[in-house]
Amino acid sequence: MISLKNIFKSYIQGDLDVPVLHDINIEINRGEFVSIMGPSGSGKSTLMNIIGCIDRPTSGEYVLNGFNILESNEKKLSMIRNQFIGFVFQHFHLLPRLNALENVELPLIYGGISKKERRKRAQEVLAKVGLADRMDHLPNQLSGGQKQRVAIARAIATNPSFILADEPTGALDSKSGEQIMNIFTQLNKEGTTIIMVTHEEEVAAYTPRCILLRDGRITSDMKRVFT
Repeated sequence: MISLKNIFKSYIQGDLDVPVLHDINIEINRGEFVSIMGPSGSGKSTLMNIIGCIDRPTSGEYVLNGFNILESNEKKLSMIRNQFIGFVFQHFHLLPRLNALENVELPLIYGGISKKERRKRAQEVLAKVGLADRMDHLPNQLSGGQKQRVAIARAIATNPSFILADEPTGALDSKSGEQIMNIFTQLNKEGTTIIMVTHEEEVAAYTPRCILLRDGRITSDMKRVFT
């Protein structure tokens, strides 16, 4: 499903060419639950942006569901992001004037889903994450953990090929973080592919596969068997 081959990324700062990623090679299959872990400055956010089709590598090859990302124009990349990727961010990115149900409906509106169908689908995914009784609440009426559950519901509402989660527990207390990771674990058991960026070992411990980045290079790609 996801194939990254010989990915390099650098940024121009003044007269300097600053390398960030060096020869990244990753294959992720459908149904995997993968964490990308590393300290600040390791390149994990840059890699996440490339996987999410938000940024392009300087060189290399990225194929997602048969699409060559480097050869795709911005219109096609927008379509790929909307159809294939469900994003979950550290700080939720909910619109403050919309209630939970309306926030979840947003990507379905962009996808051209009818009002009746998107309302039904939004209600279903909010119930799935335990927020059936909070659908009419605005973000400022929700706890941090509830906001993140709304964000997860929004991410899965479009039935994406995978969820890309950026430090999904970073703004939460430990109990709320555990609840969020349990939701991700259950979604993965049901077949959802999840790629999660984190710097926390206890969060990465939930994932059967952990890719470790340091100084823009993969230093470890470890798979674990959970019983």
